[in-house]
Amino acid sequence: MVGRVKQIGDNRYREQFGRYFEDFEVGDIYEHRPGRTITETDNTWFTLLTMNTHPLHFDAEYAKHSEFGRCIICSPLTVSLMVGMSVTDVSQKAIANLGWNEIKLTHPLFAGDTLTAESEVLSKRESKSRPNAGLVSVKTRGFNQDGTVVCEFERTMLIARRGFDVEEKAAY
Repeated sequence: MVGRVKQIGDNRYREQFGRYFEDFEVGDIYEHRPGRTITETDNTWFTLLTMNTHPLHFDAEYAKHSEFGRCIICSPLTVSLMVGMSVTDVSQKAIANLGWNEIKLTHPLFAGDTLTAESEVLSKRESKSRPNAGLVSVKTRGFNQDGTVVCEFERTMLIARRGFDVEEKAAY
């Protein structure tokens, strides 16, 4: 179980999330739920926020004449949602994201599609320079509501060892 409860006083508890470096096992797969149904508004706001001016993401008349026949979800939004979905399972205790590799967009998403994701632990090793942390690499896959893989990528993070995360030291 990823969520934990820590007693912080008499009759007072605080929920805690995430995995420490020691909790990861190569080959484990974490299903990230809940899923997220993506709306046209989500897509439009994201394209505006990121200044993505490609009309395939927000111009229905333009998109109608494309191979997709309609607007597609902006691919960085798909990646961002998948990263967000995975935080509780794989990076809640991260000190830093170290990089993303092999981002593949294998099938378009459309407004109204529901995205779910899962992450598989590919590797882990102790940090050579930080005794308080280790490196964990995962492969995250995103699926639409039909189970079709829409995106996948690898991500490496520096994860705190038990007893060394900020949450344990924060006074809030």
